[in-house]
Amino acid sequence: MAAESIAKITMLSEPIREKIRAFIPRYPSKRAVTLPALHIVHEHFRCVPFQAMAEIAEILEITPAEVHDTMSFYGFFPQAPIGDVRVWVCRSISCMLTGGEEMLEHACHKLGIEPGQTTPDGKLTVEFAECLGICDFAPAALADDGRIFGPLTSDKVDSMLDDLKAGPKPAS
Repeated sequence: MAAESIAKITMLSEPIREKIRAFIPRYPSKRAVTLPALHIVHEHFRCVPFQAMAEIAEILEITPAEVHDTMSFYGFFPQAPIGDVRVWVCRSISCMLTGGEEMLEHACHKLGIEPGQTTPDGKLTVEFAECLGICDFAPAALADDGRIFGPLTSDKVDSMLDDLKAGPKPAS
């Protein structure tokens, strides 16, 4: 069978590709669409697998390495699937001095996971962040649906985890 006749297997559906292409006229260069493209793919898959990176690069006419550079710079785009809700516990100086590390340890211990892991039921991924920019709430946590939690105590962490296990906050 000739190589030309083998169908190319793609990860990104045509509607996802169209969403990405729709951003191209709104930016000064195709490269500038990398971040919106990563968000679109992450929103659909809850991660950005290597194959999706390659397809984004193809759509934007850049290299997969350039897509990966953007992806790794921001740190919000894991390559492997994550939980239904992702939460970051801050460990910046403000949060650290008010118990942020202890709150992260408490959350992970309660869930039986380590930072960066997902609960066995796939509901929560708990990670640390160097700074969330919400020092007024130190120690603080941020869910990927925009919910802010803090100032945290052990009891508030327990309540936060219960809220987060219920799933993402509906978009308003």
